[in-house]
Amino acid sequence: MDIGVFGATGVIGSRVVEEARRRGHAVRAFAGAAARIPAAREDVSWQVANWRDAESVAAAIAGVDVVVSAVNAGHGIEDTIAKADDFVVGARAMVQALTRHPAIRVIAVGGGGSLEVAPGLHLVDQPGFAEGLPENLGVPVEYHRVIVALREALNVYRLSDRQWTYLSPSSGRIDPGTRTGRYRVGGDQLLDAEADISAEDLAVALVDEAEAARFVQRRFTVAAA
Repeated sequence: MDIGVFGATGVIGSRVVEEARRRGHAVRAFAGAAARIPAAREDVSWQVANWRDAESVAAAIAGVDVVVSAVNAGHGIEDTIAKADDFVVGARAMVQALTRHPAIRVIAVGGGGSLEVAPGLHLVDQPGFAEGLPENLGVPVEYHRVIVALREALNVYRLSDRQWTYLSPSSGRIDPGTRTGRYRVGGDQLLDAEADISAEDLAVALVDEAEAARFVQRRFTVAAA
């Protein structure tokens, strides 16, 4: 399988690249600038591409079977907050690019704030959610903008007719850790509070979905086993 990865230099994207490689898939990795492409490229094909631009995305993904979007809008918390709307811009660019490549599936990594904690109630809409961000996630209250933007990006995919999958980790933070190869799976509902999952196991879950295509035109969530 040929897998393209946007955000390939990030915490999650770099581990998706490695997980896909270890399974024998051909990997095409995309970076926003040539300076971000690692010197040690091994057997990964690297290209410069702009995930916010539909033409750039369409040209970059030609020939892949699955494209992964594991992008972050900024470098660091404050920059990401300032550029939160880019998550929606990027989702629209991907959907538009896929109109030229209707056979390609996209798996986008988003946030868990749009998961339900009760029927019709999203985590991000709970009273006091924004105010609790500094204590619960270690980010400013203003990071609420990012979480709302990631929910809007999900809605962009939901309103499209492309072959999309949206992966919303139940964990608030995804950090480097250990690859266990085990995880729990859910749908639109937030899994339990002990939901932390390593970036390595999130990559396992994502590549599993790339191979199995269980959640086409659906969102799913994962948590540590």
